[in-house]
Amino acid sequence: MKTTRNTSRVRAVPIVLGLALLAALAPVALASTGTTSLTGAGATFPYPLYSKWFDMYHEKTGIEINYQSIGSGGGIQQIKAGTVDFGASDAALSDARLKEMPRRIIHFPTVGGAVVLAYNLPSVRQPLKLTPALISGIYMGKITTWNDKRIGAANPGVALPAAPILPVHRSDGSGTTNIFTTYLSAVDGPWKEMVGANTSVSWPVGIGGKGNEGVSGLIRQTQGAIGYVELAYAKQNKLPVAHVRNRSGQFIEPTLASTTAAAEGAAPMLAKDVRYPIANSPAPTAYPICGLTFLLVYQDQKDPGKAHALAGFIEWAIHDGQSVAPSLDYAPLPDAVVKVNEGSLRRLTLGGKPLLANR
Repeated sequence: MKTTRNTSRVRAVPIVLGLALLAALAPVALASTGTTSLTGAGATFPYPLYSKWFDMYHEKTGIEINYQSIGSGGGIQQIKAGTVDFGASDAALSDARLKEMPRRIIHFPTVGGAVVLAYNLPSVRQPLKLTPALISGIYMGKITTWNDKRIGAANPGVALPAAPILPVHRSDGSGTTNIFTTYLSAVDGPWKEMVGANTSVSWPVGIGGKGNEGVSGLIRQTQGAIGYVELAYAKQNKLPVAHVRNRSGQFIEPTLASTTAAAEGAAPMLAKDVRYPIANSPAPTAYPICGLTFLLVYQDQKDPGKAHALAGFIEWAIHDGQSVAPSLDYAPLPDAVVKVNEGSLRRLTLGGKPLLANR
């Protein structure tokens, strides 16, 4: 799949480098002849950033990375089947799912992102405010019109239309869905009991769109629609997004700063297990519907060229690549998570022997 070049301006952010790791990995990029290629598949959530990264890394090293933006469920299936060099998922694999894999998988978090409630209400000029109960009520089919008094109570003085609400959700297996339903399960007991959290759930109401692209398109085309997408997709489609009430009782706009607050607030737990969910953060300024996105990589690699190329790309992404993330509204990794990733790179093996020792 040919990646598209994004010319957004890059804003630099502080980065802590693992000098010993960089020294071990540097020869890989320098020695590249441009003949190595990698294949990956999965999450649509980080695709705007991954597309940019793959172009930048190709220019730097000559290594081409072909990526299919097919959803986290597809990415998990393809890495399990061994048809790609890496999978990509916004849903971390549970212990049970890890045991289903043919070999040990390592999670590499790449960035954090916000899942936003985008909507199509042309008559509403100011940002819509939504509480956890309202979001759950809409997706449970209990709140069906925009002028419902419960929505009005959260939006005093706003003239809400007497129009039906069309909830839009993902039709494919999706890490974005996992982040959204993980949040709803954390804030609403009936949702947790009746629907739960997963990459795919049985939706009580609404219509489905494939990928963040499909959901964004349905919202843009349909007045009265509301749906959950990654922030970059809402911005690309010029869709307004709701401010969501967080655990501190504040209505928070989804921004780079409020997403970063959620990731940094969970840093101590992430240092112990990068799979820890960052949704519904207790941080006062955190936007509540956030998550990390991951590369899924087999610990024991089989092909020397691909193993070196993949390790080199991951090293670049978790260090130099982080400076690109803010320009596309993704939150750079906290330093504690970068350190975990550096340790995970040292755990990669080639034919059962440490990969870094082969360099």
